[in-house]
Amino acid sequence: MAVTREQTAWLEDLFSVLPGSSVRRMFGGAGVFRDGLMYALMMGDGQVALKADAGTAPDFASEGMSEWHYPDRKTKTERSMGYWYMPERLADDEDELRQWALKAFECACRADAAKPAKQRKRLIS
Repeated sequence: MAVTREQTAWLEDLFSVLPGSSVRRMFGGAGVFRDGLMYALMMGDGQVALKADAGTAPDFASEGMSEWHYPDRKTKTERSMGYWYMPERLADDEDELRQWALKAFECACRADAAKPAKQRKRLIS
């Protein structure tokens, strides 16, 4: 099932807590971007996931959340892109959501900075 316009509008409103964020529909879901980097996504089932890395994944695990995986049709395995399901309670707490969203954006920045210069999406100043 693809993300609806209503879900996209809800996602835009939800992540307005982090200025400069925008939402793009893609592949049946939607990505939340800031400075050209995707730091959150919504799957067709309406679940939201935030970018994480070794430093922040334990925060998600301590909340009982799991990592999002997608099926790789070529290898017939499941793959990870470093996104963990967001605790639902964050949708009702703007201040805490802002903190988690900022951490997710910082993870996306670190992942981008680790790429070769020509592949980076964000300019580092």
